[in-house]
Amino acid sequence: MKKTLATLTLLSVVAGCGADPATQARIGELEQRLSAAEEKLAKGGAGPAVNPAARPPAEPIDQEAEKAAAQILKDANTAFEEMRFDETREKLAELNEKFPTTRAARAAKRIEDELEVIGKDAGSLEVDMWYQGETSMADGDATLLVFWEVWCPHCKREVPKVEATYTKYKGAGLNIVGLTKQTRDVTEDQVKEFIASNNITYPIAKEAGQAMSTRFGVKGIPAAAVVKDGKVVWRGHPARITDQMIEGWVN
Repeated sequence: MKKTLATLTLLSVVAGCGADPATQARIGELEQRLSAAEEKLAKGGAGPAVNPAARPPAEPIDQEAEKAAAQILKDANTAFEEMRFDETREKLAELNEKFPTTRAARAAKRIEDELEVIGKDAGSLEVDMWYQGETSMADGDATLLVFWEVWCPHCKREVPKVEATYTKYKGAGLNIVGLTKQTRDVTEDQVKEFIASNNITYPIAKEAGQAMSTRFGVKGIPAAAVVKDGKVVWRGHPARITDQMIEGWVN
């Protein structure tokens, strides 16, 4: 956890100086991992302490295998970012077949989870209440769903950025819905204050239980998904969305 925090802090500084898309994506991935860990700890999920002496000795690392696996993962990630999903699946299958015990294979789980959702029926929105702008996933040419929570520091940075995307593309057919489960005893007033203080104008709703998060495979926040013609066409971190991707969805 300390190592992840230190890495995230360093990358955040770099991002503030105008990081490239690859670095922004790396930051997003680290934020999702950290957010999931924070939520697990908050629920008391850290588990009992383990005596280091009781752990089995670590197996020696095959550096050549790790290097080859890392290249396959890089290729898979590039294909995924460029929405070449069939190629992504092929690369992941190759990685798991040839190098199943490598660090790259473990890291590929994020892509596998997100890829699993793509192509599925999106269903309909399941919400308990709307804070503003009631809508549906049938509105517009495409709907961007953004999952977030008020207490999440990474969401506080990313969610307001979505407002700029909404302003730019709502006239072109992009619909956006922000979804919160309102966890950790967050009140309705706190959500409303967050919306107002960040001048958010796109629709915001409280998710009905875990329904939407489960359907879209959300395990860390912030998270995003795109729905077009009733199908999930993209899933990932909101920071990885580009203008080119949006223009492809709304045209």
